[in-house]
Amino acid sequence: MTRDPEEATDGPTDPRVHPEESPGFGEEPAGLEDIEVDRDVTIGEATPRELAATDVAPLVGADATEKVRDLREGDAVERRRAALALGEESRTPGVVDALAADGLADDDADVRQFAVESLGQLGGDRAAEAASAALDDPDPWVRAEAVVALDRIDRGAHEVRIERALDDDHHAVVRNALVSLYKHRGEALLPDLLDATESESERLREWSAHLLAGVDDDRARDRLDAIAGDETEPQVVRSTAARALDADPGKFRRQFTGGTEDRSADLPGESTLNRRPDL
Repeated sequence: MTRDPEEATDGPTDPRVHPEESPGFGEEPAGLEDIEVDRDVTIGEATPRELAATDVAPLVGADATEKVRDLREGDAVERRRAALALGEESRTPGVVDALAADGLADDDADVRQFAVESLGQLGGDRAAEAASAALDDPDPWVRAEAVVALDRIDRGAHEVRIERALDDDHHAVVRNALVSLYKHRGEALLPDLLDATESESERLREWSAHLLAGVDDDRARDRLDAIAGDETEPQVVRSTAARALDADPGKFRRQFTGGTEDRSADLPGESTLNRRPDL
């Protein structure tokens, strides 16, 4: 299936989709030390078991009681897996309370993140209350996931809480809030999007330019034109602005699917919004 080049996408095109636009295209590095890694990429250490923590297959057939036990008593990998798997259960007070009371109180940030993700899937007032509290979590990826959860539960009802996330000091949290608010407010988000194009974060500048594609206003077009021609901007930001200028605003808004409930990622850390948004 061929995608309409003018169709709104789930986000700014990743330069990996267009190799010729990627940094280092056509170069032949002599070794790993010659390869530049940018955009906040970090390389850590993890065991194969830890990398498989998001695979809930080992819990297929386990009932909710077993998963709650793993969430409370298991090692870090078992707790992470249980936190995710509980999101597939029916919404019962026992499941929601376990995620809210135990999952969100866990010392492991990944457990807290997966717990709030599951709360977003389950929904309900208790889940929304817990997700709102997670907006104050010390880990930015947990806070980013909390925005996802509130958006998924009811972005309109929790608009004020989501809007407060625009003041967060981490780009992933602010980006998630912008996407949620854009889906709710549409063109009315213009002032916030224009502010975000001035952010110190390259990712926020890129995403605000992408969302401005759906704003039929001369202020949006003028700002996009300035970004596209700004030689000091990274190429990915300039390219996003140029594509936004070419887009039809009405069509973009109708087809925009960059919602916070997206689950298209294949690997941990590659979700568009939850875990570590790959912007």
